[in-house]
Amino acid sequence: MTRPGTPVRGRFITFEGPEGAGKTTQAARLESALRARGDAVVSTREPGGTVFGERVRDILLAAPPADRPDVDPIVDALLFNAARRQLVAEVIEPALAAGTTVICARFADSTRAYQGYGGGVPLETLARLEAIATGGLTPDRTILLDVPVEVGLARKAPDDRTRFETAFDVSFHQRVRNGFLAMAVAEPTRFVVVDARGGPDDIARRVMRAVDPLLVDAATRGEPNPPSVRISR
Repeated sequence: MTRPGTPVRGRFITFEGPEGAGKTTQAARLESALRARGDAVVSTREPGGTVFGERVRDILLAAPPADRPDVDPIVDALLFNAARRQLVAEVIEPALAAGTTVICARFADSTRAYQGYGGGVPLETLARLEAIATGGLTPDRTILLDVPVEVGLARKAPDDRTRFETAFDVSFHQRVRNGFLAMAVAEPTRFVVVDARGGPDDIARRVMRAVDPLLVDAATRGEPNPPSVRISR
């Protein structure tokens, strides 16, 4: 039982999904909705979210020159997890400890999907790296924005494409999508799968329905319930 005056630990919400699913858009919309009702929120992203992480992001996502050899997927996994460790230690854990809701566009599930299911790194290897990087931190709710590979890739403007759109073929991205869906099946209490082919407003309503009970439950363990957000249908 929480002692009076002790901050209730915040909730950790992540957005996952294949390329072009709208993770950044929906994370920003959820942040705005929660702030509008007075919730304390920290929003971040992977890779990135810290000075170190943003530098790693530049390395990881930069489109390679034509003569650059392929990057070993284990190298990618190590870099993603290095940035992740800094983000957890510097941003996520302090915010959760203070009772703040943390929203993150991508987290460890992306490494499992891309470098594991997509790139062929054994999932056991990635699990060991993840345990070091996260210290055992797992999201309270993961919103998987699912979209067919061809649809998602077609949404990406040419000047918005990273190495993962330009250097990997459709079959790689299909394996990534299948990996996300397999993880959702394996952890149905954490994942909520949302069809990302709909309009942004409809998707935002479904996201809020998925996370609101989680946040109300957190509120009942501490402060009185905040008023519910009403989003027009």
